[in-house]
Amino acid sequence: MRRHLAAFLSHLRGARNYSPETIRAYRSDCAQFISYLVSRGAARVGTSRAHSREKRDPNPRAIEPADIRAFAVHLHDLQEKRSTVARKISALRSFFAWMRREGFVEGNPARDVVSPRLERKVPRFLDQSEIARLVESPDETTLTGARDRAILELLYATGMRVSELTGLKVYDLHRSDNEMRVIGKGSKERWVYFGDKARSALDRYLVARRSFPPSKSEALFINARGGALTDRSVRRIVDRYVRESSARQRISPHGLRHSFATHLLDRGADLRGIQELLGHASLKTTQRYTHVSTEQMIAVYNAAQARIARARREAR
Repeated sequence: MRRHLAAFLSHLRGARNYSPETIRAYRSDCAQFISYLVSRGAARVGTSRAHSREKRDPNPRAIEPADIRAFAVHLHDLQEKRSTVARKISALRSFFAWMRREGFVEGNPARDVVSPRLERKVPRFLDQSEIARLVESPDETTLTGARDRAILELLYATGMRVSELTGLKVYDLHRSDNEMRVIGKGSKERWVYFGDKARSALDRYLVARRSFPPSKSEALFINARGGALTDRSVRRIVDRYVRESSARQRISPHGLRHSFATHLLDRGADLRGIQELLGHASLKTTQRYTHVSTEQMIAVYNAAQARIARARREAR
């Protein structure tokens, strides 16, 4: 089964163009299931000639839905989040589906295993005044400040993912048309658009970029040593300015994506258009912002009603 897992991950990398982060998640989830089977002696675990515990390998044809349900219970006992359990079951479902197509198993024991129901989370976002304070936080008189302002402006103006931002090349940017080419999940290409504020910030950064150490990298955003910025670096940058701008809640770079979508919806943008701008494969993913917008509308309504009631009391 471990050999099949290695081939499955190679398939995800080569044929499906999955990101390194996604492949690592699949590897971790499926390997954990294999280790679980070995630890409980399930699925007719075979041993190597050396009878080494590390080389014990379950027989995929002997795995039943009960084994996967027991694994889910085991994860629950470990106090894993529902979302984590659901992700691991989904990973196993994909793994067995691939093994079935390849003829290694006859069925998919994970297909009928019900994932735990997930709580519907409301995406975190900042209001427009908080966004203004956030993007204006960097000191643009410094090289890194000019870069950070461009990063914050671009993340909010386009709603792109962090991985898409760090994957940008200098030649992806078409400043004359206020647009850029982005490579999203599954290596899907799309064009995103930005306003004049983001363009001005990008122009200032590109001037400052010439003063950075000489770089052979084609990455649009580079660090103080001339190397391409990583996803982790961008997360640290956003976290720093969120703290400095005293936002009411902590958000990740993805929170800027949520803010972008929520504000577009509040201004009457079409849901299909938002879906295309965000690069969502399914409209269902985009629809969660309608819930956010409704909650915001209710909050505004309740606040207005409270002010009216207070004014009436004071008038008596």
